[in-house]
Amino acid sequence: MRRRGRRTGAATGALLLGVLLAGCGEDGYEPAGPFRPVPEDPPPQVGPPTESGRPPAPGDPADPNSGEDGGDPNVVASGLTVPTGLVVLPDGTAVVGERDSGRLLQVFPDRSPAVELMTVPGIDTAGDGGLLGLALSPTFDEDGLFYAYVSTATDNRVVRFPLGSTPNPVFTGIPRGEVHNGGGLVFGPDGTLYVGTGDTGNPALAQDPASLAGKVLHVDVFGQPVGAGPVHSRGHSDVTALCPAGDEALFATDEASQGADALDRVVAGGDSGPRGTAPVVEIPGELGGLGGCAVSGRTVFLGAMDGRRVHVVQLDGSGVPTGEPTEFLTDRYGRLRTVVQDGDGALWITTSNRDGLGTPVEEDDRVLRILAPAGSADSPL
Repeated sequence: MRRRGRRTGAATGALLLGVLLAGCGEDGYEPAGPFRPVPEDPPPQVGPPTESGRPPAPGDPADPNSGEDGGDPNVVASGLTVPTGLVVLPDGTAVVGERDSGRLLQVFPDRSPAVELMTVPGIDTAGDGGLLGLALSPTFDEDGLFYAYVSTATDNRVVRFPLGSTPNPVFTGIPRGEVHNGGGLVFGPDGTLYVGTGDTGNPALAQDPASLAGKVLHVDVFGQPVGAGPVHSRGHSDVTALCPAGDEALFATDEASQGADALDRVVAGGDSGPRGTAPVVEIPGELGGLGGCAVSGRTVFLGAMDGRRVHVVQLDGSGVPTGEPTEFLTDRYGRLRTVVQDGDGALWITTSNRDGLGTPVEEDDRVLRILAPAGSADSPL
């Protein structure tokens, strides 16, 4: 859900790091129940890799008769409900999570039927909460661990688990609200974890040094703070996605309550609030609803739910936009959320048409796999 209020907040002094604020305040949301992990059946097996031809380019027509089986060649899975987090496995397949159900499904680039793997238990879906982000362990080949950002009745938290097992808490006590619950989750090149949170609809919390709301957190694989404390940057409204660029840069999509959404460059000790560092680029609210980002060289791809498109931002070597954003897939598949690039250069994109704000068609929600637009800059930042 998406409700707009003013993106403001008072600037404060130095951050008092490491203070956990589990309460969500009187924001009107009603929890569905406490967090109750339950044992799962024996772990299911992830399917084998599949052979896949070259994915379609964005300009290819979505002709109902253009796919091998008479379907849209861009669509690799359909019939899902609000797929949110997505990770690409080492074998080239992907695992996608559903926000409301907590289901994890394996999807295949050759458009084989999706395989249900497990359901993450204990999720509270009040407001815009639920399963909001996924990441693979930096040592996934050895440990097979998934990390997820989930909402419970009392907080937002990061958990980890192998397929089929009960999730173990990694980092808890992130404030929970009716709206703006965050969900950005990504491992950096050094194997540490960045976590994007939301201000729960209360912009003052983003500047509050005693709150984890409206922040980007930086922890290790066990949830221990990297550096003096967990807060890496502050002043954010709703960090829906995080995307690293090379070994140094980190970007965040920040969905505002009112006005423009933003692509922020995240730096240690930074402030992205009204009196802080200006965003890399702003997307007008009616074209925004930013829910995902991926970086390829000097090109950033932004999934836009309200805008019903993918925005393409070209940057120079210092991370400054070289012109106005361009776009593709405009009004073609409805509300577009998660954007992830795989090792072949293809973009995996999820739709969000069954989230109560979209206009779903029979096939929704869908997972797309499509080539990035031609002309994307390959040079790193």
